[in-house]
Amino acid sequence: MKRALIMGGVLGVVVSVLAPVGIGAADPAGPPGSVTEMSPLPQVVAVADASAALRLVYWSRGPRGPMQSSGAIYLPPGSPPPGGWPIVAYAHGTVGIADHCAFTVQPRRLYLDTVYPELLRAGYAVVLSDYVGLGTPGTHPYLDGPSQARSMIDGVRAARTVVPELSDRWAVLGQSQGGQTALFTARIAPEDAPELRLRGAVATGPPSNLENIAPLLGPWVPRLPLRMTTAYFASILVGLRETAPEVDVDSYLTPVGRDVLALVERECVAEADAMVRDISIGEMLAKPLADPALLAAARSMLRIPTEGHTVPLFIGQGVTDRDVPAPLSAGLVAELTLAGADLEVVVYPGDHLATARDSLPDTMAFLHRVLDSP
Repeated sequence: MKRALIMGGVLGVVVSVLAPVGIGAADPAGPPGSVTEMSPLPQVVAVADASAALRLVYWSRGPRGPMQSSGAIYLPPGSPPPGGWPIVAYAHGTVGIADHCAFTVQPRRLYLDTVYPELLRAGYAVVLSDYVGLGTPGTHPYLDGPSQARSMIDGVRAARTVVPELSDRWAVLGQSQGGQTALFTARIAPEDAPELRLRGAVATGPPSNLENIAPLLGPWVPRLPLRMTTAYFASILVGLRETAPEVDVDSYLTPVGRDVLALVERECVAEADAMVRDISIGEMLAKPLADPALLAAARSMLRIPTEGHTVPLFIGQGVTDRDVPAPLSAGLVAELTLAGADLEVVVYPGDHLATARDSLPDTMAFLHRVLDSP
């Protein structure tokens, strides 16, 4: 009861202070992690094991300047340990680009029923970000690793400003798009946020080496025997258009390609996939993706840093993954190993989403190892 009263008081004070602040594009940007709105999370994304569940809107950093992100905090039951609850920042997988697809407003049962409860029972607070532009003003720069990582870092900063019971000790955990985000975060955060003690990163099914495929793409590419290929490719092009408008992405597209990009901007990824899966990448492209400026922009978005990692990493990969094929991850693992990263890799028999579920025992063991000591 005392814990509930404390959280209710914190929520009431912060909401009363922040509620008048709007989130329009004209608002002056605050420092990274500054909170502009806070409210209870919608019941549709509630977790029974959480003692409190809060939704935040906070300032972060997009590819070309300040942008806002929404996010959420789930707090464990009971009293916080000395030094506060360690944080697991959850980086979510691809949901789409349209605002209504945001992770904090649409229920994803695997995470609400399994992943988050497991983390909360272990005594970890869960902080997640929708990433900049997803549910907030502007376009979400899909697969722009640096801005996704900054969304996570600034989300942890934001959470700690409104919940003082949170520790400065944290780890990042991500699946798919979130796996890419976790690995970018692992590389960027120790320098970007030295006031936060990042202890490690878990990435399952992280898309990698996509920048090496880009020069091979053009009007000749047929339908591929992979999953959601066209929707993913179109979303990457939307992200590239947002991060590097100077490369004029639309000049590479056929009318079909422009229609597909418009569709993925307004539909969530599963719905978009159902509408575009019969369209090949080649049908979308009017010319090859061979311009050096475009390839350099794609590389800065997509290429996961493999050198300079200072925290332990865990990568889980599914053998039958048709969203992120295992050979791409094999190249990433080889590069990280050659660069001397503290790396643990486990291969699972299932596909993309199954790996997020099957890896959970290994993920929890890794998190206990890196987070449980002061």
